[in-house]
Order: sequence, then structure tokens, then C-alpha cells
Amino acid sequence: MTEDGRSLSDSDAVLFEAVGPAFARLRRRTPQVPVEPPVDRKDINRNLVLNVIDEIDGEVSVGGVADALGIDPSVASRMVADCIAHGYLLRAPSQFDGRKAVLQLTEAGLALRDRFRSQQRQAFEYITQDWPVAERRELARLIIKYADAAARATES
Repeated sequence: MTEDGRSLSDSDAVLFEAVGPAFARLRRRTPQVPVEPPVDRKDINRNLVLNVIDEIDGEVSVGGVADALGIDPSVASRMVADCIAHGYLLRAPSQFDGRKAVLQLTEAGLALRDRFRSQQRQAFEYITQDWPVAERRELARLIIKYADAAARATES
């Protein structure tokens, strides 16, 4: 049933049911696309952490990373510790509560974030290289629209 009370057609229901498995394939396959420099498996988690810290307005703690990623705080703590150990993040005192530590991207973290974005663009271009430009443009527009809607749908 749709939001406006109408039933989905059988073909729409089958199509919508295929979305979840398609997202799972994207998550597994996209990092395997040849890009320069190649994607390091450890960088997949670092990308998640750096993007969360980059995208959240205001101060971000380890707990905020855990909440944003929907993971256990102990897992978020290990992911953050890895980023700190490699110089991508630093802990700083909160401007609002000196007892609280917040996370900030370092110059190396910003550079790694930019490398991830370049790799993602390269992967998109590689995967869609045989598509007409209009379809590539439409997919890019719809992915951004979907991501924005997902952010709005999950805001507290």
C-alpha cells in the first residue's frame, strides 16, 4: 500500500522488493571497482567516521559517531581510535563543556576525506561509463535526493 492509500502494482512491488538486495550489492561491489589510489579495506570504516564528523553541524563526540552510524559505542570508539592513531582525527575539549572531548578532522583527515570523494566519483564514472550522460545525470540527482530524504527521515 502506498502513502496515498493506493495499492502497488505487482511489477512495482517486485521492483521495490529488489531495492534492498541492490543496495547490498552496491555496498559489496563498489569498493572493488578500479580507482586510483585503490581503496584500502580499512579505509571503508575510516570513510564512514570522517564523513559523519564532517557532515554533523556542531561538536561531535564518539557517542555522536555511534548514534549517527547506528552502531555500539564500543565499536565507534575503536573506529575513532584508529582514525586518531593514523592522524586523521584529534580529540579536543568542547567549547561548551570542557569535561567533554569532541572530535575534529585534521589536515590529513581532510585530505583522506577528499581522496575518498575522488575514489567515489571515479567509481561512479567507471560503473556508468557506457550510460548516456542524461541517465548518469539523472541517477546522480536521484541518489542525492534519496540521501537528503534519508537524512531528513532520520533526524531526531
